[in-house]
Amino acid sequence: MSTEPVVGEAPATATKALMTLRDKRLWIIVGLSIVIACIAQAIGPAVIPLGIASVTLLPMIWGLILAGGISGQTWRPLGRNLQDAATSIMGVAVLFLGARLSLEIGPSIPLLLQAGPALLLQELGHLFGTLLLALPLAVMLRMGPATVGATFSIDREGSFAMVSERYGSDSPQYRGVLSMYVFGTVFGAIIVSLIASLATSLRIFDPLALAMGAGVGSGSMMAAAASVIIAEHPEMQQQVLALSAASNLITNVLGLYIGVWVALPAADKMYKALSKRWKQPEERAGNAAEMEAATASLLETRTSVPLGTSLLIFSVAGLLVAMIAKKTFSFDMIVTFALLSGLVALSIWLSKITKHRIPAIVSGMTLGALATSPISPIGKWLAHTAESVNFLSIITAMLTVAGLGIGKDLPLLKSIGWKIIPTGVVAIAASFILSVVVAEFALGAWGH
Repeated sequence: MSTEPVVGEAPATATKALMTLRDKRLWIIVGLSIVIACIAQAIGPAVIPLGIASVTLLPMIWGLILAGGISGQTWRPLGRNLQDAATSIMGVAVLFLGARLSLEIGPSIPLLLQAGPALLLQELGHLFGTLLLALPLAVMLRMGPATVGATFSIDREGSFAMVSERYGSDSPQYRGVLSMYVFGTVFGAIIVSLIASLATSLRIFDPLALAMGAGVGSGSMMAAAASVIIAEHPEMQQQVLALSAASNLITNVLGLYIGVWVALPAADKMYKALSKRWKQPEERAGNAAEMEAATASLLETRTSVPLGTSLLIFSVAGLLVAMIAKKTFSFDMIVTFALLSGLVALSIWLSKITKHRIPAIVSGMTLGALATSPISPIGKWLAHTAESVNFLSIITAMLTVAGLGIGKDLPLLKSIGWKIIPTGVVAIAASFILSVVVAEFALGAWGH
């Protein structure tokens, strides 16, 4: 049994704990978030040339790697309750990011209407990308029935329910979903940013097609991909953000229906057809209770941070990082973070009163887009004020907080096996690249 000291660990409890700023342990997360995010932003981007292409490593990658290293190290590991607190703040940070993105959507509504057919058609890339490339690879690697769960999508939260209902929570297919979810949580943002950077540096795709491809259905992955596209095309920041956010929203809204009725049945049929050629190992069903517990440990936090506290912590961290990114300070920055905090709080309240029928991310982005649309009397002022806060700086702060909660997922990742690594890389890359290709042809067909 390990005897290393654990930072911030508290006695085990069966109930959820609420960690406030009165708890000294929370200040560990606050301090680490601010210091690491500021260091990452100060390091700045790094461009790695690769012949005809190049890879740009943005500050958000440094933040994720540094925070993940601290979270996952075994010498003096962060306690599970501190990692849960970071994950709780991360949930608010994602809504914060969505709110900031929404302020870019309003002014770009005419562009979204013009790109409408391409926005819808590029979803075919997200749908078939993993099936056409990742699934055959997993069959060749002899992953067995887990292949179906791991490759019918990039497997975010909703995939657990889809596979559990169809195959059961003790099935190999369910273990495949669990594997892909953990892999994407730990490495997804890094992988998609590298793939997007390579694709952008080749200069063979329209930046708007690249932006649509960024909407893979994960907020952090979308933000990572959009960031490197903007780094290469800074003059198109508003258009890229608007299209990537809209694409991600469409993927999330349609993902449930497409997954249940199209992607999952198609994955099952493809697996059965391909497994006749590449004989697969037989897998016994697992222990349903154990797998449900593992899933719960990923999707639920045993320690949470109050909404107001989370908003305050992330606003302070985001403000400091934004100041470093801009190399200056303006009162508009404080106004922007105050407005974003209010928008996030309102979206969560609306979600609660509708009994979560309307997700907070949907209501928040809708309200933000309307507030900055041409019909809004404060639209121009709000959009101008929000420009004081660099979008990339918010991502750096968000992924730094995410990194502090990664450590708890690493033991499960180690137990999954190496086959999920190539399969996961191809699944994420294929979802992005095929979506970009479809969007590129669709934009051309509609005379962009």
